[in-house]
Amino acid sequence: MNIAQMMKQAQQMQKKLQDAQTELANTEFTAITGNGAVTVICDGQGKFKSIKLTPSALNAENPESVDNDTVEMLEDLITTAMNQATSQASAEMQSKMKSLTGGINIPGLF
Repeated sequence: MNIAQMMKQAQQMQKKLQDAQTELANTEFTAITGNGAVTVICDGQGKFKSIKLTPSALNAENPESVDNDTVEMLEDLITTAMNQATSQASAEMQSKMKSLTGGINIPGLF
């Protein structure tokens, strides 16, 4: 195998990795717990997208006592916190990978 063929194969592999990452980023995964009380959506890269709560998730004994504004506020607070934590974790992972690879960008490692 000559170097030109190896480079072509490496470029094809990189394109396939990029395509797979794009496909995963555009795919949503939904988890529902508590008989539908909590719904969480993430993308295929594990990034948190959203959370939906029912009033019974907040007060199972008296869900009618929970107004929609309270539910939406709590969903927004949780979403913000999850996205901040995810961003911090991602930045730390990138920093560690960069130090391990000496700053070389290796496709598929972040």
